[in-house]
Amino acid sequence: MLDNVSTAALPSSNLDAACFRLPEPARLQATPSTHAPRILMLYGSLRERSYSKLLTLEAARLLTAMGAEVKVFDPQDLPQPDGAPDSHPKVQELRNLAAWSEGMVWCSPERHGAMTGILKSQIDWIPLSVGAVRPTQGKTLAVMEVSGGSQSFNAVNQMRILGRWMRMLTIPNQSSVAKAFLEFDEAGRMKAGAYYDRVVDVMEELMKFTLLTRDVAHYLVDRYSERKESAEALSKRVNQKII
Repeated sequence: MLDNVSTAALPSSNLDAACFRLPEPARLQATPSTHAPRILMLYGSLRERSYSKLLTLEAARLLTAMGAEVKVFDPQDLPQPDGAPDSHPKVQELRNLAAWSEGMVWCSPERHGAMTGILKSQIDWIPLSVGAVRPTQGKTLAVMEVSGGSQSFNAVNQMRILGRWMRMLTIPNQSSVAKAFLEFDEAGRMKAGAYYDRVVDVMEELMKFTLLTRDVAHYLVDRYSERKESAEALSKRVNQKII
């Protein structure tokens, strides 16, 4: 199948024929990577007994058992966005992990009906683009939250919005653990029950979506508008050289 489409076949004169592409099923059949899926996990609390951290660690154990390579970022000492230069060691650590990852898990407590600033600060430090590289675009994302009271979905809903803004592939399933203080034992391990089973479901789904999309993510997020913008920028540079 040809990448370009003839001008006569275009549904509108607004389309740039040189940048318009027909979706190609063959390009969705990439050779599978052989390394373990790389998953970065972020949590949103600095408390000594942080239930978002405990839930994150429980999920990390599951992902590891499913064959993933997992790294959990510790937000301790991460400065507030714009409160330090990008060269700050914790900022560099976070950005390097974001670039390394093929998928992420974000887990936040619900505080005042929203995700915490600690989790949001971590996301804010990850830029939409670094030069020509987009650190999060096309990567998978699972969202989870813990609540001190009845079950709520405010934090996970907010994180879904952020995931879309960061151009990530947020999986359909999610976990919201109500009265989290009742769901973990003294050793910090999650107790058996429906909430634990849901976490297993979410991590299983994240692994499947990551394995399905990681080798074709660049094609899935290849966009007409960005191809057109790049072509216009290239044309402008060429014309400037000629002049």
